[in-house]
Amino acid sequence: MIYQGNAITVARGDDDVATLTFDLQGESVNKLSSAVISELDEAVKAIQADKGLKGLMLTSAKEAFIVGADITEFQSMFGKGAEYLESMLHRVHGIFNAIEDLPFPTVTAINGLALGGGCEVLLTTDFRVMSDKAQIGLPETQLGILPGWGGCVRLPRLIGADNAIEWIAGGTQNKASAALKVGAVDAVVPAERLEEAARDILVRAIGGELDYRARREEKHRPLTLNPIEQMMAFETAKGYVAGKAGPHYPAPVEAIKVIQKGAGEERSRAQAIEAKAFAKLAMTDVAFNLVGLFMNDQVVKKKGGQYEKQARPVKQAAVLGAGIMGGGIAYQSASKGTPILMKDIKDDAVELGLKEARKLFAKQVERKKLTTEQMAEKLTNIRPTLSYGDFGHVDLVVEAVVENPKVKGAVLTEVEGLVGEETILASNTSTISITRLAKNLERPENFCGMHFFNPVHRMPLVEVIRGEKTGDAAVAATVAYARAMGKTPIVVNDCPGFLVNRVLFPYFGGFSLLMEQGADFQRVDKIMEKFGWPMGPAYLLDVVGLDTAVHAGEVMAEGFPERMGSLGGEAEGKSAIQAMFDNDRLGQKNDKGFYAYEEDKKGKPKKVSDEAAIELIKSVAKETREFSDEEIIARMMVPLCLETVRCLEDDIVGSAAEADMALIYGIGFPPFRGGALRYIDAMGVDAFVKLADGLAEELGPLYAPTEKLREMAKAGEVFYPAPAQR
Repeated sequence: MIYQGNAITVARGDDDVATLTFDLQGESVNKLSSAVISELDEAVKAIQADKGLKGLMLTSAKEAFIVGADITEFQSMFGKGAEYLESMLHRVHGIFNAIEDLPFPTVTAINGLALGGGCEVLLTTDFRVMSDKAQIGLPETQLGILPGWGGCVRLPRLIGADNAIEWIAGGTQNKASAALKVGAVDAVVPAERLEEAARDILVRAIGGELDYRARREEKHRPLTLNPIEQMMAFETAKGYVAGKAGPHYPAPVEAIKVIQKGAGEERSRAQAIEAKAFAKLAMTDVAFNLVGLFMNDQVVKKKGGQYEKQARPVKQAAVLGAGIMGGGIAYQSASKGTPILMKDIKDDAVELGLKEARKLFAKQVERKKLTTEQMAEKLTNIRPTLSYGDFGHVDLVVEAVVENPKVKGAVLTEVEGLVGEETILASNTSTISITRLAKNLERPENFCGMHFFNPVHRMPLVEVIRGEKTGDAAVAATVAYARAMGKTPIVVNDCPGFLVNRVLFPYFGGFSLLMEQGADFQRVDKIMEKFGWPMGPAYLLDVVGLDTAVHAGEVMAEGFPERMGSLGGEAEGKSAIQAMFDNDRLGQKNDKGFYAYEEDKKGKPKKVSDEAAIELIKSVAKETREFSDEEIIARMMVPLCLETVRCLEDDIVGSAAEADMALIYGIGFPPFRGGALRYIDAMGVDAFVKLADGLAEELGPLYAPTEKLREMAKAGEVFYPAPAQR
């Protein structure tokens, strides 16, 4: 044994070839934490000191090769400043360069995922052999940073600038076939032949049949691109990527600049350019928030996994109500492999649901994600029916009929008598109390909410709602089923609007108040889109549907009259939302709302300005005032953030991480801002309370901070304590 550590061992074989194995003890995957990097340094020094070695193979004893750096260390590391980061990166470059410069050939056997730092490790060796099931990539730009351990230097020299830009700026995970095609790896073999194939390449290099020194030379020297090629590769890419990433995500374009600046330099100078750019990006709020987002996502996944462990598996599902929503739920279940019955009371309704599912599968075939045969096979997972005949064998039923408590109550009572005693019933409702819907059920412990967001196939969030009598088994099974459908479930407690709609409607309340005081809704939309929302509030209301918004607003007004009374139809004076509804302007569903809608070339609704809507909103205004951009942002964001705080204080949601992820996944809260509670932290709790108090004086309880938030401000507390707070 040449070296033995907690994560790395190096053994010498009879043929004088050393095998360095990554196997981080006590963890299911290999990660490159600072401790593992220190071990790698020691292991490489031990290899350098061992005379007579003829070659080195890097392998992993886990299912994945290395999933990347240990992201849990990032925020505390970033907090140490740019100078510290640059010196840390230079140290890692030294270790990786030492592997690259060993006096004999080297190979990596890539058995599973090799991402980020894990991919950068394998780029140091002369050859790479990949299992046909493995994937590699550099996803750092998705965290607001760029590859900092040599990825921006080595990858372009291996696969060319164009391909490297695509991999790095896109942050993609690449299959073995794609990696082989561009030359990132030398061979792809079945997993059982991986080490044998890697060893064979090494033996051929040791014997002089393969020129490993020429390989190395390529990675040391500048990129061979003439000025015109450079301009074509980099300038075109920068324009395209900037347009795609948008102004709030600087990392993809910065990565291209780093590749460009380093293209004409030898290895050490190019690495210095990379380190400087990494440190600069790591100091931005965007990187801090996106790393925080990754951490929050891990919290949500971990909680979901804990529920899943306790759950009885859902082998057969059913959905009641076969409209667009029911068809979307059936498609999602079938596409991920859980067979589902789709029941309605009319043939044409069932046909509508099937049509929706077929349309979604056809799109997958168009995008070459599925073959026609696979589509046909997956469609057999959906069984349309007009009767409850086979419901005795169903593990979980999703009720997705109209958003009306009487209709839902009747359907749930009916189906409960026709399913097994352990069958879970879940209502897809956006606002109706689960406790209320459970009142007439014999087994309320087997009932919970399962709120899908529209369109089902696109929106990642599912709210799983626990009513007063909902049992743990019902929650666990529903969470497990949502995960099996490829969704991110977040468990919340019952209240009007649950978590996401309860938080969203104060945002609409802020919008209504702006309209009342004469703000221009098109300008408000532009400002909020510039702030980072995928669509402004007026456009979002059109997409949601003004009839849906009025109904949900009434539920919220009844549930929280002091703060949200103005959202109800009985409010004093007509709101902009109510005015739209009263004039049969329902949004996209009838092609007129705050905007008018025309079909674009792809047959999708395209919004256009509509004079009738502008005049209608003017008639609602009680005064005419000019608002600055900052005022509009504060008037929109403060109520949303405050309601998120209240949901956390009222135990509607279990943690700040879950609250923020629900808003990002459910309503498109700008990811680079990290979520509502992280947004308050970034402003400073004290500054946020002062801003809210100033608005509450004029605008009332919707803007008033809670007492607990005031206490947090006085005590200097935050929602995300260190190290997640810079």
